[in-house]
Amino acid sequence: MPAPLPIATLSLFRFGRWRDRAWAFGQMALARRPLARTEGIGFHKLMGAGTGEGFTPLPDAVVAILATWPDLGRARAALEEAPVFRRFGDRAVERFDLHLETLSARGLWSRTTPFAPAGGEPEPVASPPADPPAGPVAAITRATVRPRKLLKFWARVPAISARIGADRSVLFKAGVGEVPWLHQVTVSVWPDAASMHAFARAGGPHAEAIRAVRAEDWFAEELYARFAVRGHAGRWQGHDPLAALASARLAAE
Repeated sequence: MPAPLPIATLSLFRFGRWRDRAWAFGQMALARRPLARTEGIGFHKLMGAGTGEGFTPLPDAVVAILATWPDLGRARAALEEAPVFRRFGDRAVERFDLHLETLSARGLWSRTTPFAPAGGEPEPVASPPADPPAGPVAAITRATVRPRKLLKFWARVPAISARIGADRSVLFKAGVGEVPWLHQVTVSVWPDAASMHAFARAGGPHAEAIRAVRAEDWFAEELYARFAVRGHAGRWQGHDPLAALASARLAAE
């Protein structure tokens, strides 16, 4: 029997007061060791975000923590109880958590395979999947942009972001990064696998950018992972981005 793929969580924290923003900026260095000591944590990254929805090179007062865990129970317990998550949450004016079950992944992140089973290799992504999961799905992409391609990459970002924003299927989207301008991560949540793959297959700025990435070798490293959304908590930009899903489930029951 194959080893289970890890659970992933993404936690976003937004800070309002200047003293809290300054504190959060300092934690980008100071919180790394306490985060690594969190019980049950596997692969993890402490990141920042750009302004707006994160898809800009201008930094914002947002901290993101992406982490993997052996199972959903330990993931939820850590997000609620672990000191590093509580400290960020206590100072933030907004917090939003996603609980994600890994479905498939390909590629590398910092020369590792974070969403593969312990000691295993990532599984290829089916497009479209042979057996798509029921319910909401999320996609995480991560890329290291080659320095000589930075201008071309960022020139395409506004059009791609606008295309995603205009798609009524997308429930949530965010852009974060490890190193400003060079290491970029995008997260998107969709009501089902069909709507996510429909966007990926459509023409327009996104498809043109993908062709340019391949033809001109923009990325030194890249990763694409797909997840089933197993839970969420909190609010972002003044509302619960996945509230419609909860309402639909209640109506079905």
